[in-house]
Amino acid sequence: MENIPEIEELIKLISKLPGLGPKSARRIILKLINNKEDLHKPMVNSMANVFKNIIRCNKCGSIKSINSACQNCEKKNNKSNKICIVETISDQWSIENSNVFDGYFHILGGNISSTSNNKKEFMIESLIERIKLLDIEEVIIATSVTIDGQTTAYYIQDSLKSSNVKISKLAQGIPIGGELENLDDGTLVSAFKNRKNINI
Repeated sequence: MENIPEIEELIKLISKLPGLGPKSARRIILKLINNKEDLHKPMVNSMANVFKNIIRCNKCGSIKSINSACQNCEKKNNKSNKICIVETISDQWSIENSNVFDGYFHILGGNISSTSNNKKEFMIESLIERIKLLDIEEVIIATSVTIDGQTTAYYIQDSLKSSNVKISKLAQGIPIGGELENLDDGTLVSAFKNRKNINI
């Protein structure tokens, strides 16, 4: 195949997406080139709309439409008085799809590297405000079972010392080094049901 700079650059970019390598990227690009009207143009327009109209909520960290209220932040009667802290929106979606949790989410947007002294804020002040506003009874820390995930969990635990709220962590079912978004529904259900209280 002839090296075309524009295609090679696109292959590099698409290869950076989760689960995709150069071969998959090539197949995707060829599919788009051969289906400009059915796939390429609608996809470009759809992506432009997403990037223009979807933002990260500055209170909970989830994503929402720029023109509407955040569904995750809104106080609803069908939601339990619990808030689950996760690292990424992918983690939020995984837990929502498992139907094991019916409360609110707080999405950190990452974790604290155990090798760095840089402590991200993760909207902790907003989290404390939401705990009061939503009458939260329990905070569930659902960070990944990695060194960085556990470092982040300890940081959050320490930050909530004065909140006078029950704090628990996901328990058995999550393997060491496991990422939440890669776990099956049964594992998530087990982790939530067997979560343990944290004494602060």
